[in-house]
This record gives sequence, structure tokens and C-alpha cells, in this order.
Amino acid sequence: MKRHHGAVEAAVALRHLGEFNTIVDVRSPREYAEDHVPGAINCPVLDDDERAAVGTLDRQQSTFEARRRGAALVARNIARHLETRFAQMPREWQPLIYCWRGGQRSAAMMHVLSLVGWRVSRLTGGYQAYRRAVLADLEALPPRLDLRVLSGPTGSGKSRLLAQLEAAGAQVLDLEALACHRGSVLGDLPTQPQPGQKRFESLLWQALQRCDPARPVYVESESRMIGTVRLPNALLARMRESPCIRLEVPLPARVRLLRDEYAHFETSPDALRAQLDRLVELHGRARIAAWKELLLRDDWDALVECLLREHYDPAYRRSLARNFLQSQRPRVLAIGTDEPGADDAAAYAAAARSLVAA
Repeated sequence: MKRHHGAVEAAVALRHLGEFNTIVDVRSPREYAEDHVPGAINCPVLDDDERAAVGTLDRQQSTFEARRRGAALVARNIARHLETRFAQMPREWQPLIYCWRGGQRSAAMMHVLSLVGWRVSRLTGGYQAYRRAVLADLEALPPRLDLRVLSGPTGSGKSRLLAQLEAAGAQVLDLEALACHRGSVLGDLPTQPQPGQKRFESLLWQALQRCDPARPVYVESESRMIGTVRLPNALLARMRESPCIRLEVPLPARVRLLRDEYAHFETSPDALRAQLDRLVELHGRARIAAWKELLLRDDWDALVECLLREHYDPAYRRSLARNFLQSQRPRVLAIGTDEPGADDAAAYAAAARSLVAA
């Protein structure tokens, strides 16, 4: 791949991303933030305000005036990148450049960098071609995978087991980590906003690319939506037809795990109180008031147990029966004990080792 430069088709470039020294996204910061090729750095030839100003000039005056103004801005910005981001790049540097659709912005950057003497490649069709390739792969890749779906009610530690499986050398697809969400009404992460749909799909595409179809891939049972992002149809269909491993964890251990994972609510109870209000339509004001009373008394064990018994467990059973038919005949994996001082981390590590060994 490194022997070539010039225009590169998306299907070829995306199979060899690791062979480029740098992937350079020359779109505006707002375009880059919405989504970008994995590993790309943002070196805009027009920032958001400049791009808007040039577009306004094109609509209100003339294309010629817009191009003349745009050319000056582009030249100035490329010069700045040459003096900063690219200043220490060696003669052998081989970047891949792309813009929105492989047009003037990437062409301008490629022209200048090529004059310097670098062997520059440009993604034909730009981000739009990349996006089409991602969507095609999100349909084509999941059916090839040997998925093993971890099922079990909320608090059974499916994400924790995934982490231990990865540490033990297994392949995992951690969808909640990619979505920055724990998949429930209380699942927002306090310091991490969710990615947009396009960004989530890029992250998922990158994760699927790494999966070896010859080896099992462990994944958590999920609904179509994880917070505000949705799973691709092909992946969801493959998950729903794949073998299930059901985690059976004693209720006290589940309470301990949830208190650990949702500790931010114990330091900010008002945030939890606001989240509980979202469940009024589903459970009624009397039940929500009872939960809030436990919250007011700082009786966290009782509150978590009530939430599990009265909200999460019934909802999970309905969802599993409706969406994961294989869950009716799962392999059962018992983890942990109901002892107050139990070593939960060791229990999940042992469970992961047993799955890998099997």
C-alpha cells in the first residue's frame, strides 16, 4: 500500500488504514466532531465560521467571489498546518487526506503537501465514500461472527464479565462501552456524553474489523437502543439467533455490583430523584414515592433491591423472551455468592477463565 499515492478508493484505503503514517481530515471542526475516519486528526482548511462565510458569499454574491475568498483562507490555513502540525514530518511521511466528498478542500491540501515532496494519498469520494463503506460493512460483517450472547438481569455483571473475558484473551464486543451508556433508564455515564449515531457506527465498525470470525466473540444481550444510539439491523439479528449464556447471580451480589457501578448517584441523590420521575408513567406515583422515601432515608440496599425486583427484572424478562429466543435454552453460568464480604472481582475472573477454557 505504501508504494502508492494519489487517489485511493475507499474500499482499498479502509483495508489499509494502519499503513498510512497519518490520516488527515481537512473538514471543519464541527464536521469532524460529528464523525471521522478512525485515527484521523483534524487539520481544517476552513474552520466552521469560515466555511459558513464562504457559503454565504457563494449564495449572495457569486461563486467567483466565494472561491477567491475561500482560496485565501485555505492557503492561510494550510500554511499554518505546515508550520505547526506538519512541521516535523520527515521526507518519508505518507498521509491519507480526505474531506467531505473528495473535492476542493482535500485537493488543495494534497496539492501543497505533494509540492513539498511527501507521497500523499487522497480518499476518493471523501468522508461520504467512507460512510457508505461503513454502512455496507455493518451489514456484511455481523453474519460472519460466532457470537456468544451474555444474558442475565440487570446487576448480574455482564459488562464486568466481558472485561474479565477480554483480560483472559477472549474476543469481546462491548457495545455499552462504545455507546458510553449502560443501556437502562439510569444508564447515562456522569462524565461521558454519548456519541452521535454516526460516531457510534464508526466505533462499532472499527471494533468489528478487529474480530476474527474463526474465534468466538462475546457480547452482552442488548435492546435495539442503547441510550440514544441504535444497533445496526444485521448485528441485532445475529445476536438474537446466537447461543446464550445466562448469568445467575444472587440478589445481594447484584445489589453490591449496582451500588458500585452507580456510586455517582449516592453522591448526587438529586440526580437519581430526577431520573426516577421519568418512571412515573410506567409505575405510578405511589411506587415512585416509596422509592424516593428509601432514597431520603439513605437506605441504598433496599432501594436498589426494590428497583431490581419491581422495575428492572420484569422489564428484562419481557425483553429477553421477546427478542432472544435462544435464551430459552441457555448455558447457565453461576457467579458469586450472597455472602456480604464476598470477593466479587475474583468470582468474575474465575467465570471468565472457565468460559475461555471451555
